[in-house]
Amino acid sequence: MYKKNDSALFFTCSLIEQMGRTLHLERRKIVESLGETGINMLYRNADILHCEPIEKTADDVIEEFALSSGDYDNVEQAQYLVPDVWTMGKVYARLIEDVANEDIVKTLLGVYSSWIDSKVSDYNSSFYYQPRDYIAECFRQNMVLDG
Repeated sequence: MYKKNDSALFFTCSLIEQMGRTLHLERRKIVESLGETGINMLYRNADILHCEPIEKTADDVIEEFALSSGDYDNVEQAQYLVPDVWTMGKVYARLIEDVANEDIVKTLLGVYSSWIDSKVSDYNSSFYYQPRDYIAECFRQNMVLDG
């Protein structure tokens, strides 16, 4: 199991969330576009990147990687309170920590490109605020457990 409370992982996941909201893209598409090299760069430099407001950092990364926008807007679709980017970063970071058994960046890529991305990003469901062990077990079992 990977170390808990990895601040670089938390920031990287929060930044992915911010870029997704800015560009109106599924988080999986942000990760796909950045690729392993881009995610590695963000993860390795998180301690420096977090010194600026996350919105500015997101804009800088979007420009540097020439990321294009889309039409996915889970914030606009939300019928209830929308969690902030830090809350969502924490959900993803905890899941990645809980299921990592190899390189953390490879695990991040695997989590974001799996089925769970659409479940976590659905702010109209209760999934994203379930206990971390529930979310991790759902990921491991490739299903949403009845609760």
